[in-house]
Amino acid sequence: MQQKKIGLNTICTHVGEVKDEQFKGAVSPLYMSSSYAFEDVDVKRYPRYFNTPNQEALCKKIAALEHTQAGLIFGSGMAAITTSLMAFLRAGDHVVLQQVLYGGTYNLVVEEFDKFGIEYSFTHGWAPEDFEKKIRSNTKVIYIETPSNPLLTITDLDAIGKLAKKHGLISMIDNTFASPVNQNPIDFGIDVVIHSATKYMGGHSDILAGAVASSEENINRIFALAKNFGGSLSDYTVWLLERSLKTMGLRVKAQNANAQHMAEYLFGHKAVTWVYYPGLKSHPDHELAKSQMNGFGGMLSFELHKDYDATQFQKELQLIKPSMSLAGVESTMLSPTKTSHALLGAEERAKQGILDGLIRFSVGIEEPEDLIADIEQALEKVRLGRVATTS
Repeated sequence: MQQKKIGLNTICTHVGEVKDEQFKGAVSPLYMSSSYAFEDVDVKRYPRYFNTPNQEALCKKIAALEHTQAGLIFGSGMAAITTSLMAFLRAGDHVVLQQVLYGGTYNLVVEEFDKFGIEYSFTHGWAPEDFEKKIRSNTKVIYIETPSNPLLTITDLDAIGKLAKKHGLISMIDNTFASPVNQNPIDFGIDVVIHSATKYMGGHSDILAGAVASSEENINRIFALAKNFGGSLSDYTVWLLERSLKTMGLRVKAQNANAQHMAEYLFGHKAVTWVYYPGLKSHPDHELAKSQMNGFGGMLSFELHKDYDATQFQKELQLIKPSMSLAGVESTMLSPTKTSHALLGAEERAKQGILDGLIRFSVGIEEPEDLIADIEQALEKVRLGRVATTS
């Protein structure tokens, strides 16, 4: 835990850096060794044990950013999610999960948990009572995601934290969409915070990583399984992630401002039927988002009018990249039905409100005027193409 309160950008820049004692360099040196001495040393270091110099330092930065005692880094967001859940669940246990989740998490649960004898229930909403209804005598974990992927629903962190403590459960959150810049769930009573560090922590669409932050006790429990699962991160990627985190505060705040601008523009557009963004007053949980978030994030989703083909629209974009993943400095769009939530199947997607015309928009740091111009030209090409087809 931080001994004294320092600013976000100071944490991003300085906490968890490896000191270059030999040459006094301004940035962390990179220790690439996969083999370390075991005699006459304080720590027996081994990459799979998450304790090489660069790994150990990065974990301190992530813990500081999420206001926790400890952190752990993984080879991917799914490695972080899987290891965290399995560390607290055994055969015969039960987990309650939020209805709207990242497709990879949903697929993990429905494809794998039955094999391990782990029971699970998905809520029918994301209000506290929706979770309490699903709790059983063998429930051990409540798992949430807010803002959710891809519909940007908001779950009450304080209420879920209290509910978990009332029933003696571990509460977990996928905090990827918010990032530590916009939301610190530990401050609201959530026990375990998980990130796909590929996203806002990495921020440049060039590394794959995951992260978990929690108490020392919880991290030790997750580590005990993590060292056996082997989902550790190479030191070069660790070094790149530490470098990227230095600018996370600046990047995310710029993306917040751009996303708000783009959400307001799209909300009033005749080609758009709805916009999902917690920064809009039209969002049903706008006030709740204001109470638990420091910023509304760089992610939004919108539904195109049925007269505009979502696939063709994305093909016509010139500046915004039709691309998988999210949270890079460059703006990207995708259709969740074809990518992040393709594994759910049409029936389950429809149940969750994920329609074919839905487009997820990861807003980057470009000038919003340029993004608007790109959207307008793409919509015009789709419109003219439809007119030509029907005439």
